[in-house]
Amino acid sequence: MLDIAEVDALEILVLVDNVTDSLSSNPPDVQPEWSVLFTNGRLRVLAGSGICCAHHGLSVLLTATAGGRKRTLLFDAGPAAATFQRNTEILGVDFASIEAVVLSHGHWDHAGGLLAAVESIARSRGSESFTCYVHPGMFRQRATKRPDGQLYVNELVPAPEQLSAAGATVINTREPQSVAGGAFYVSGEIPRVTSYEAGVPNHLSRSADGTSWEPDPLIMDERYVSVNVRGKGQFVFSACSHAGLINVLTHARTVFPSVPLYGAMGGLHLSGINERVIPQTVADLRKFGLKVLAPGHCTGWRALSQMAQIFGDELIPSAVGKKYLIGR
Repeated sequence: MLDIAEVDALEILVLVDNVTDSLSSNPPDVQPEWSVLFTNGRLRVLAGSGICCAHHGLSVLLTATAGGRKRTLLFDAGPAAATFQRNTEILGVDFASIEAVVLSHGHWDHAGGLLAAVESIARSRGSESFTCYVHPGMFRQRATKRPDGQLYVNELVPAPEQLSAAGATVINTREPQSVAGGAFYVSGEIPRVTSYEAGVPNHLSRSADGTSWEPDPLIMDERYVSVNVRGKGQFVFSACSHAGLINVLTHARTVFPSVPLYGAMGGLHLSGINERVIPQTVADLRKFGLKVLAPGHCTGWRALSQMAQIFGDELIPSAVGKKYLIGR
């Protein structure tokens, strides 16, 4: 059993997400993109060339502070190198500070910018090593079968050999990991225990011999990241929630039963074929008593609409360039 260290504070910076929103109100410990950019001096005149691009995908930079030391982890890298590079330059990301990268699962909208991210980190860190965590199930080609039978074939995820050649120390495993001195916990495969969270029924993967497509609804290579913030509890990052957010939170609570759940962030995949489970998910989500709920990416407007009716100030949807300060 791995431990999860307690950190004093957690800063969350959204590098890539499906939406941009600098106009909606936020609580004091959450800054929208334009405020972030004006505050750090990276934007002096509001212009399209100076703000981030929204793109279908997700990338989040997590910086945990413990005992005065900062530990930084990159969770996913968005759908494309161009978007990742543009947004990180605008936001002023310090690549030299990133000591670990986690790819949540093997889909293009989370891995399209991964190779560029690894290359940027390697250049900035020089001789200082860093680790990239992946799962062996991520590298088969995936596809989604549409109702008319057409396949939307996914771009392949960069292979471990490519990531190693780009400068990362690659950990390719199904097992959970303690990262950066325990500041971050990377889960192993997530148990599926709910009756209604059935993954993505129309999701396929290439067979081992490459000659056919096989059903792959559960997408078992998906993992989450958890951070234990002092005086708060676990903040869980679930990039796409193919396992189902209730399964994710149940597992996080089971693994660390003495650490309460405080917040959850990421894509909840309650759009498209999974819109049918919105009522059950929202009902069960209330039982966890989260203080912060930051859905984004693939959650979908129908789910957000229902959550807005149920949850109060704890609902703070994600958007590109947004910064959350937890424990400060």
